[in-house]
Amino acid sequence: MRFTSEQRLDDGVLEREFALGEIPGTLWTPETAAPAPLILMAHNNGLPKGQSRLVARARQTAAYGYAVASIDAAGCGDRPRSVADEQARADLRRAMQTGEPVDEIFESLVGPLVEKAVPEWRTTLDALLSLPGIGGRVGYSGWTAVGIRLAVVEPRIAAAGFFAGGYVPRAQREEARHVSIPLLLLLQWDDEGNPRQRALDLFDTFGSKEKTLHANMGGHTGTPWFELEDGNRFFGRHLK
Repeated sequence: MRFTSEQRLDDGVLEREFALGEIPGTLWTPETAAPAPLILMAHNNGLPKGQSRLVARARQTAAYGYAVASIDAAGCGDRPRSVADEQARADLRRAMQTGEPVDEIFESLVGPLVEKAVPEWRTTLDALLSLPGIGGRVGYSGWTAVGIRLAVVEPRIAAAGFFAGGYVPRAQREEARHVSIPLLLLLQWDDEGNPRQRALDLFDTFGSKEKTLHANMGGHTGTPWFELEDGNRFFGRHLK
């Protein structure tokens, strides 16, 4: 892991850009002498790690005493996409605009993204846990499809917070039965891009003995900021 830049922000959080082979990422760490628990914060497919809402969420979470990391996984942010990826994205946009069925297009786009992203997240986790100042248990927050796979294959993840969950590939819907860690699912009741009933069905599928559903009114980007407070308390119970 090679750090390419760093800056101390007004709230005391240290923000560092890093490169791990072809993987670009950002690490935010709190101003504390004690080792900080780590939260992997994944954006939804295609969005960059520098997306403003993700950065704001990461900074506030770091200010609560967590180390927070985000990466641009394969095909996300500015990383190159295959011709097939670009075609699938175009097909998906067109289908959603015209009201055509999107399930098979979605499978062809997101399924391969999950397969590529999860190994990169695990490689990143290896590197992050070797750094001074990071220690203890690991949490995951964000993109549901990737989070399900990580929760199943990565024993170091102790708790997870997922967003939306309406469109999740079939493979991850099956894997959800094997998720056993504590989890929090955030659902926007009027989310125009995620079918509500599918998200509710997914919540029922999770095998976790401790699972919590928070549903709020509003569209996809309308998650209220008090949920960040609740999320930090949730991780505080399981990571600290």
